[in-house]
Amino acid sequence: MNRLIEEEFPLHETQSLRYDLINALTDADLAFKLPGDNPTLGELCREMGDIEHSYVQSFKTLEQDWSYRNTDPKLTTSVADLTTWYRTLDAAFETVLRGFSDDDLNSKEIDRGNDMKVSAQTQFEIYREALMMFYAKASVYLKGLQKSVSDQWQAWIG
Repeated sequence: MNRLIEEEFPLHETQSLRYDLINALTDADLAFKLPGDNPTLGELCREMGDIEHSYVQSFKTLEQDWSYRNTDPKLTTSVADLTTWYRTLDAAFETVLRGFSDDDLNSKEIDRGNDMKVSAQTQFEIYREALMMFYAKASVYLKGLQKSVSDQWQAWIG
């Protein structure tokens, strides 16, 4: 077991915010779109799943590949399908990280492309930052929908 598994998984505070978001939404909310060249909320949520998939794979292959796109249309229209997919991704993430020792987290490098290599530990931290950026984006949609948020969401995101 490594320190990420002991200290971070399940990602109680960080990933649980995503379920706070999902619990506040209806299927109809996923169709909400902000003005301009913005995705629907459902498309934004699917994109976050694609990003998580990329990170899961990066820990398996030690290379970041951004090309994956889940094209299942239900992921942009169904809160239930989106929740199931997120739970599957979260379980895969935990499983792959369980395969790393503390030494691996510091010594194994993940090639993120463009001559950028980072330790597995840093890759995990970058993933967590990607989640926070997603929450910031989703927060704008929640405000547009005039949705209430959990106390934890309010404290972490605003």
